[in-house]
Amino acid sequence: MIDVDPLVIGYTGALALFVLLALGIPVGVSMGVIGVVGMMLGAGEALTFGQLRTLPFAVVNNYAFAVLPMFVLMGVLAEAAGLTSQVFHAADLWLRRFRGGLYQAVIVGSAMFAAISGSTIVNAVVFTRIAFPEMMRFGYSKSLSIGSIAGAGSFAAMIPPSITMVIYAIMTEQSVGQLLIAGVIPGVLTATVYLAGVYVLVRLNPSLAPPIKEQVSPRERWRAAGAVWPIGVLMALVLGGIYTGLFPPSAAGAAGAFGAFCLSVARKRGVRGWLVPTLQDAASISCVIFVILIGGLLLSRMLAVVGVIDDMVAQITALADTPLKFMILASVLYVVLGCFLDTTSMMVVTLPFLYPVTVALGIDPIWFGIVLVKLIEISVVTPPVGINLFAVMSAVGSQATFRHVYLGVAPFIVFDLVVLGLLIAFPDLATWLPRRMIAG
Repeated sequence: MIDVDPLVIGYTGALALFVLLALGIPVGVSMGVIGVVGMMLGAGEALTFGQLRTLPFAVVNNYAFAVLPMFVLMGVLAEAAGLTSQVFHAADLWLRRFRGGLYQAVIVGSAMFAAISGSTIVNAVVFTRIAFPEMMRFGYSKSLSIGSIAGAGSFAAMIPPSITMVIYAIMTEQSVGQLLIAGVIPGVLTATVYLAGVYVLVRLNPSLAPPIKEQVSPRERWRAAGAVWPIGVLMALVLGGIYTGLFPPSAAGAAGAFGAFCLSVARKRGVRGWLVPTLQDAASISCVIFVILIGGLLLSRMLAVVGVIDDMVAQITALADTPLKFMILASVLYVVLGCFLDTTSMMVVTLPFLYPVTVALGIDPIWFGIVLVKLIEISVVTPPVGINLFAVMSAVGSQATFRHVYLGVAPFIVFDLVVLGLLIAFPDLATWLPRRMIAG
């Protein structure tokens, strides 16, 4: 144990974290290593080894945290059942008769898919592969097509079941159920603002979306809509169960995963050939999330025991002594971090510093969580290197340049800023539904 100023440990640790990330070391491993080294230097071997013996097991053995792999499994199984392409197909057939209907179909389809998938990157990549070729076939603007896919892909961070929300709840010891329900109105609001914004853009510049002359019969539309009814059932099962108190979030995730499993078995006519790879994907994603979570908790534990948190809170509150100033500071921070980290890593890296400040400033933790998620949504699509932009570009390949991405995503950043302003100005948008939940 070395007698060192806590802020020196904090700043050194932050610098070391960025160095390790720049070297390509996984974020969970980087945070864990820094947490362990910091505890060794600032608190001694006894406490450090005690944390290493107990904390990882406590995380993976906590029943409340089972909601994470259950939501991941539900999303993976739903995709195996083919719901992703079907939801876009249905939205396309219903909306293509309107000017700019394919943009609207991407927004609606992404919002629906987000209700069974918690990953913004997966949302963006999947809809790029499905929707982008169709948009190009009908002469849509390449830039706005990419922008709509990247922007709508971020819905998965807000619309439950959101992995981002669950991680926030775990790290701040808030109610998982309340946070998931709190994302419903902001998620619907974001999709609505996107739809309205695209409608205005296409009205102002009709060349962005040439009319589609292909005719679709009512029978085709209803058949396509009938194919996506399982999404409504899964949403009602998971969110309805949590909201009414029928079962806690972990059980809701298990019920949703079981429902998605039954759907996949029915559509695949058995389990041969697809079940094992699907379960492997779900396990791999879940393990990555838990490694990041354990590494982040080791880092936050180190920051707490050596006194970094107290000093950091004092410095941040002196710089941002009102909730509005603090929100502005947090906004800048997340836009910058979105250039380097995915949504999960951003949460885990920053919450040990930021959440104690919200407590000190008396900010509602549920409302702050929703605003934080909206900031993360903005950060992953902000040029020059928002993580969702790279995800879309990787799926598009040589068909587009980064210039198309930057131009196309700009309107959607403006739409997100409008929603962010509404969430800050009217906190009830985030807190009204959770206050009316029936305790489970």
